[in-house]
Amino acid sequence: MARGQDESLIAPEDRVAPTATEEFAQRLARPFQQFAGLEVSGGVVLFVFTLVALAWANSPWAESYQHLLHEPFAISLGAHSISHDLHHWINDGLMAIFFFVVGLEIKRELLVGELADPRKALLPIGAAVGGMVVPAAVYWAFNGSGAGAAGWGIPMATDIAFALGVLALVGRGLPDALKVFLVALAIVDDLGAVLVIAIFYTSSLNWSGLGLAALFLAALLLANRGGVRHALAYLLLGIGLWYGFLISGVHATLAGVIAALTVPARVRLQPGRLAGVVRKAADRLDALDAEGAAAEMDARRYAVISMVRRASEEAKTPLQRFEHLLHPWVAFAVMPIFALFNAGLALDRSALGALGQPIVLGVGLGLAVGKQVGVFGTTWLLVRSGVARLPPGVDLRHYYGVAWLTGIGFTMSLFIGGLAFGDPALQEQAKLGVLIGSLVSGIGGVVVLGRLVRAQAPATA
Repeated sequence: MARGQDESLIAPEDRVAPTATEEFAQRLARPFQQFAGLEVSGGVVLFVFTLVALAWANSPWAESYQHLLHEPFAISLGAHSISHDLHHWINDGLMAIFFFVVGLEIKRELLVGELADPRKALLPIGAAVGGMVVPAAVYWAFNGSGAGAAGWGIPMATDIAFALGVLALVGRGLPDALKVFLVALAIVDDLGAVLVIAIFYTSSLNWSGLGLAALFLAALLLANRGGVRHALAYLLLGIGLWYGFLISGVHATLAGVIAALTVPARVRLQPGRLAGVVRKAADRLDALDAEGAAAEMDARRYAVISMVRRASEEAKTPLQRFEHLLHPWVAFAVMPIFALFNAGLALDRSALGALGQPIVLGVGLGLAVGKQVGVFGTTWLLVRSGVARLPPGVDLRHYYGVAWLTGIGFTMSLFIGGLAFGDPALQEQAKLGVLIGSLVSGIGGVVVLGRLVRAQAPATA
């Protein structure tokens, strides 16, 4: 999930001088604000929480880690009550926010992004499909039958936060088209993972729950058609949709994706008209200044500024607004908390003894080998056959480096692993495979892309 940098239009000398306390607070917060603005920051935070989970699960306090995972927590509303442990709430509840943002990104990419143009979309879509099919086949080669057969979907996923973080860290000087390709591929990858979860990792259906979900989905669609743009309406209706899925047997997090697809992607102020509104407001403010009515608390001045704010909101789509609002929460709260509660693996003798187990081999090799073969192999075939063309300044070596990064499966792979296996021992084996496969893929991507960057350095110096 990529973010753009905000560029301020206000010169420092135009701001009101801060008090000494405000200046101290700003200096204290500035390093954190600068870090949050870096593209690599989400991956760094996710990596840190993963290390914390691993350290905690292998420390003298490992029992407290397991106790926290299974701490019961209940939400009651009148006579109705939902009770699960914290691990379940995070994977079924908190991750719905992650899937909501995934749904927003899928819709944006399909409407105005790289996936909106069929000619541009062909390469990332084809590469994503290859990057899902081949890893599943590699896993199936080790687990075609037996206890691990259900885990074939685990190595299909790419963790976009980690992958983009590594690309930003080592890929300075590489063409921007690589990042665009990786983002578009990851969006298709996420869509594929959502479909796999919905179709293959759904338990027995509760039709009354599905009926309730259908009612809330109809309400969301009516809100969209009726021009409702307020976040609270989609939040409340989305919670109802989530609850319907929760009791239906369909995995509750899918409600996040479906709710996101109902969020309006239309503006109320025609493109190109905002500048006229701003100029009109500026003229009014200049007139108020000339009258000497430029006081901070002047009601007329506040009304003009409010008009600009309303026009600015109407010039944006709710989809853009929700995505911009939620992305920091997902990157710096939802995904790190998920990693903390899911990445804790006891690296004891039993874990080392499981390295040769089919599930570990299937997941690890599916990510480290299957993803790069599937992504790069499909890319090579599409380009060599003339079906797709590479962007200017990019060759197949760049795509091979990116193909390594797609094997960083972490978040979604851990999530699917929890759905695939009910046996904690099998979940631990899948987790070990995810960690090994993702680590090898990340290192491979760093090595390949790092060599490309060093090879290009003299030419750009």
